[in-house]
Amino acid sequence: MKISKVWLDESTDECTSCGLCESIAPDVFEVPDKMIVKENVDFDAFNAAIKDAADSCPVGVIKFEEVD
Repeated sequence: MKISKVWLDESTDECTSCGLCESIAPDVFEVPDKMIVKENVDFDAFNAAIKDAADSCPVGVIKFEEVD
């Protein structure tokens, strides 16, 4: 499946700015104050890293959407 969208979801918890996502997928994530998803990224090219970053996030605020 192809990742079509990645976002920060702070509806249940807040980003702690730990920088783990940026260390796992620096081409996708940046952590100046809170995590941001970089613009114009081909998410499909970083599919595994995005999933790893989302799974590794200590507060679970990284979300992504997949399409066929």
